[in-house]
Amino acid sequence: MARRSNARFGNADYGIWYRFAAVLVKPVTTALAKPDWHGWEHLPEQGGFLAVVNHNSIIDPVFYAHWQYNSGRPPRILGKSSLFSVPFIGFMLRKTGQIPVFRDSTDAAHAFRAAISAIEQGECVQFYPEGTLTRDPDLWPMTGKSGAARVALMTGAPVIPVAHWGAHEIVPPYGRGGKGKFNLFPRHKVTVAAGPPVDLSRYQGQELTAQVLRDATEDIMAAITEVLAGIRGEQAPAERYDMRLASRDRAEAAAAKGDRAASAVEKNDEENTK
Repeated sequence: MARRSNARFGNADYGIWYRFAAVLVKPVTTALAKPDWHGWEHLPEQGGFLAVVNHNSIIDPVFYAHWQYNSGRPPRILGKSSLFSVPFIGFMLRKTGQIPVFRDSTDAAHAFRAAISAIEQGECVQFYPEGTLTRDPDLWPMTGKSGAARVALMTGAPVIPVAHWGAHEIVPPYGRGGKGKFNLFPRHKVTVAAGPPVDLSRYQGQELTAQVLRDATEDIMAAITEVLAGIRGEQAPAERYDMRLASRDRAEAAAAKGDRAASAVEKNDEENTK
């Protein structure tokens, strides 16, 4: 595991609070797992960029932050606004310059503006394009949301796909006993790796229509998936899991089941009245 020298980066400004957070967090991550870091050569040495990352465990951000910190480019991570209200955690998030994401409120655009500003100032901003933990049965990246693509096309900044694998063995995701469950032993290997920048050149100069953003987002998700497939040594599924379609299918199935149940009740009532 090669370690990159922070001295190679002219704009690597961690600050006292970032270094203090690292002193607290890095021993925890190395105690929980065996870090397996790769791909720092793909990160720009100067200038702002986006790091787009898959999400399959609630502790993914901790391992990603460790990997990114060691690269020499301190990350600005977009996190749920509720985390900024948690005692001490919220304090540290604010002091290290992380970006709160407000959902369903008049402040929702704050994260978008803050991300663009940070990139224009030459910083690394991290996105989880899926917007939540993957619901794919085999933990492959789902369809993504368009925020990262929009910021990338507005700023022209490089987009670096990052994938991690192994944290889900420590804290399983939803539907796999993840709520309140920790598997601390044996010590698991957690791999974080980056791939080459996503080629979004064909979208530059185009109007940011819904279709352009969907296509650019899919290119970003495909790049993340490719990096993850390399880590796992497996082939990703041909069709990406879509939460909205899955939710619609479940609703239709429930409605159909309800209709069948209602029909059975009606038939039973008819027979009882004969």
